[in-house]
Amino acid sequence: MIIRPHLHWFRMLLAWRGSVLPQLLPRLFLIFCIAIVAVAAHDHLLPVSLNLNTTTPFSLLGIALAVFLGFRNNASYDRWWEARKLWGQLLNESRSLTRQALTLQNKQLPKEDIKEFVAALSALPHALRHQLRNSDPREDLAARLPKALFDRVIASRYKPATLLLFLGEWVQRHAQAGTIDPMAVLAFDRNLNGLSDVIGGCERIVSTPLPFAYSVMIHRTVYFFCASLPFGLVDSIGIFTPVFAVFVAYTFMAHEAIASQIEEPFGTDDNDLALETMSLGIEDAMRDLLGEPALARPSSQAETYVLT
Repeated sequence: MIIRPHLHWFRMLLAWRGSVLPQLLPRLFLIFCIAIVAVAAHDHLLPVSLNLNTTTPFSLLGIALAVFLGFRNNASYDRWWEARKLWGQLLNESRSLTRQALTLQNKQLPKEDIKEFVAALSALPHALRHQLRNSDPREDLAARLPKALFDRVIASRYKPATLLLFLGEWVQRHAQAGTIDPMAVLAFDRNLNGLSDVIGGCERIVSTPLPFAYSVMIHRTVYFFCASLPFGLVDSIGIFTPVFAVFVAYTFMAHEAIASQIEEPFGTDDNDLALETMSLGIEDAMRDLLGEPALARPSSQAETYVLT
């Protein structure tokens, strides 16, 4: 994800990084070439009308296409926003569990036991991030987990669930030893269930994308409309057809490209969630409760913040 400070209206017009314009340039150039062909054919090669000089069919198709694109964008943004809420819940549950480990004790727990619990809890966001992105978690987990737990987690297929199981075992072990009373166990269990809901919600978003047939229908309609539009405009605006055709194509193609990016909110595109930064933020919140120093963060650039 790329986050920028608020820009002046004129600088916003020239913003490049973080927009979808760079990936659209080849397609817009193709539309420009088609528009040039339409103008040349209309003025020199085919003076006979092709019955495309009326804009009514394009107006009707454009309105319908705008409605479908709006629905597609809303569906994609709903997935993006739900993913963001799930990671916000992950932060809240992690803070609550850390606080409970520090305060809900019948007798003082060894500091090493609490650090063991928090270490597994701080590794969970990183394990979840790597599972969602299908990347290798070894480096991040090895830096946070003791070797025995690291080997157990790496050997499992669903690493966040294995860490969650370890957290439950930690609570059970101390409940049996009498260091955590039954009422505190219920509080721990409630937050652990919240973490389970977060993991399951993220897995549901990843495993159930928008229906492919729906996406490909809108994709084909957008490109057919943009490719045929110059032939509908050339009779009324003449030489300015390439300019208007490219502008309209940019509007429709950009909406379709943005929806395609945020449809998978856990990816690494410019407009996807900054999971690495969010994972470090969750870990840093738990370290703060333990009284440990803040994690080192990469220095931000003056104008553009690139988060992964």
